Amino acid sequence: MSTTRHLVNRQRRLATVAAAERTATTAAATTTAPEPAGPDTESYSRSEGEPAGEPGEEEAKEKAETPRSVGPVRLRVSLPAVLCVLTVLLGSFAAWSFTSAGALRDEPGRRNTALTDIGRTSEVKGQITEAVGAVFSYNYASPAKADTAVKTYLVGKAVQQHKDMLAEVRAQAPKQKLVLTTTVTESGVELLDGDRARLLIFADQSNTRTGKSEQTTYAAAMFAVDAVRRGGSWRISAIDTFSR
Repeated sequence: MSTTRHLVNRQRRLATVAAAERTATTAAATTTAPEPAGPDTESYSRSEGEPAGEPGEEEAKEKAETPRSVGPVRLRVSLPAVLCVLTVLLGSFAAWSFTSAGALRDEPGRRNTALTDIGRTSEVKGQITEAVGAVFSYNYASPAKADTAVKTYLVGKAVQQHKDMLAEVRAQAPKQKLVLTTTVTESGVELLDGDRARLLIFADQSNTRTGKSEQTTYAAAMFAVDAVRRGGSWRISAIDTFSR
């Protein structure tokens, strides 16, 4: 009986120790387990207690701030449209070129062939030089020669202009026995356009009185003449003395 009682007591002690150990283990596990995060913990961000955004809000902001790469834009242009545009452009260019060329041809400077038509330039210079020497020379002893020169070399308003310019010489020539001689020293063709021309004339003039006391005076003259070609020869059509 003593032995059986002793075994029973020993089993009770072991059971009590095992129960105590289980209680201690459960208490330790309860003490070391982390507490679940409450609502206060989730409402603040990691940076010094600032309130954190709702789930996904930061990702949305990052996507909004990140620049989107724009790929190359492909334009679809049809070939007929391109050809139509090119046709319009070429047509406009052709019209502009034709108009510009016509304007250049209409400018007086473009029609002037005084520097390009050497033969015609030399011809007009030679004939007008001869004409000036003839019509601006006068001898009281042979007035008919001066009249013939006027009919040969002058046309248009140049006839009246010459008559006015030499009116005093003709009036004084019989009394003073005047002899007027004009010699062209230099001439230049300013304009040559077909059968029209304009020349600048430089001339020396001598006026001699052949009476009892012969006296000669000299003068230089510069004037311009307009010329026209008629019947194969050049004639003076206007005289410009630059007096205006």
